[in-house]
Amino acid sequence: MSHDSRSRAGLMNLIPTSLIVTRFAPSPTGRLHPGHAYSALRSHDLARAAGGRFLLRMEDIDPGRSREAFVAGIEEDLGWLGLTWDGPVLRQSTRLGAYRAALDALDAAGLLYPCFCTRADIAAAATAPHGPEGAAYPGTCRALDPATRRERIAAEPHAWRLDMARAAALAGPLRWHDATAGTIEADPRSFGDVVLARKDAPASYHLAVTIDDAWQGVTDVVRGLDLFEATHVHRLLQALLGLPTPRYHHHPLLADAEGRRLAKRAGARTLADLREAGADPVDLVGTLRAGRLPHSFGAMLGGA
Repeated sequence: MSHDSRSRAGLMNLIPTSLIVTRFAPSPTGRLHPGHAYSALRSHDLARAAGGRFLLRMEDIDPGRSREAFVAGIEEDLGWLGLTWDGPVLRQSTRLGAYRAALDALDAAGLLYPCFCTRADIAAAATAPHGPEGAAYPGTCRALDPATRRERIAAEPHAWRLDMARAAALAGPLRWHDATAGTIEADPRSFGDVVLARKDAPASYHLAVTIDDAWQGVTDVVRGLDLFEATHVHRLLQALLGLPTPRYHHHPLLADAEGRRLAKRAGARTLADLREAGADPVDLVGTLRAGRLPHSFGAMLGGA
């Protein structure tokens, strides 16, 4: 066992198991696929093994894509897998006041500014550097004078961006801990001035997930490696808003036989598809816990 592993094991031994709280937080923009199930199982199992609590949260603040039918479908899928959660399901759509309060606090600290740029405007900026989420915002609206901002806010759709340089300077050096990667030096500056409130939604993923994890008392965040880099921003927001920092457990992403990541946007077949095809949920859960798909996965879905 490495020194880091011994240190983590020692830390876990000092934490009362009743304090372990994990969560699964899907967006109800489609049905769950096996990749979602894999992440939900890992989060569920971490909590249950420690005698802790496993929470379910619906991240349903995307008005253009969230559907009530998918909320019911997600709960049905988790039940089919044999997963239960503690307490009522939290809906982010009931938390808009908390997001607004956080935005107001950041604005009062001089860390926010309105942005009127479209995606096309940002893509067209030849000097825009690239960060973990693609082309970083070039700061076009950051230097607008207060009078111009007020005039344009009244007349134009706008997002609210975090002045990353000022925010990072105010927070100072930060760290966070991942169960596999160990202690990480936070580097939020590489993201540029991230959006914290979108033109079409009251809060961004970065803001909402940070606030809700703290409000729900989540001690251990279990999620895919595709969100590893986003944790740099979340750690900064925790520092700015005076919120606790959970432990992170970023796991590998589940892939099909061709090595393709299972993703909703890539048309991954769903748990509902597997159920309709006659899949055995016990077999599916067992193989997912081993970090792979059943050998019969492709055959059940016609080679998909």
